[in-house]
Amino acid sequence: MSDLGTRLRAAGRRLTPQRQQVLDAVESLGHATPEQIVDAVSARGGSPMALSTVYRSLDALSDLGLVSHTHVDHRVPSYHLTSHATHVHVVCRGCGSVGEAPVDVAEEFVERLDRSLGFEADVTHAAIHGLCRDCRKQT
Repeated sequence: MSDLGTRLRAAGRRLTPQRQQVLDAVESLGHATPEQIVDAVSARGGSPMALSTVYRSLDALSDLGLVSHTHVDHRVPSYHLTSHATHVHVVCRGCGSVGEAPVDVAEEFVERLDRSLGFEADVTHAAIHGLCRDCRKQT
């Protein structure tokens, strides 16, 4: 049995084909919305998967700490593997591109929140909006 299967069983869950397909899609896409996961599973010739099944699978995988999500815009979350290095998402409001920055770039901000407000921030789910280098050149 795979390590994933062992972890799921320990949590009282099973490694269903749907959960495996969702995990494989997230891994191959890097960052993916639930809708993109549905499309990726279909493109691979998998059985059609309902969006509700994808959300349930993502919830189970998230509970196990295998995937995490970020709201890179004000709509649906984007999921990625937690084995991917911890990062902060940077979203260009000009072209819509989504990039990553190491989480330590936000370290001073997190420390200042703690010092001034006593607030312990988790920026691993954060998306910072601004303009990318290319869009800044155009303005």
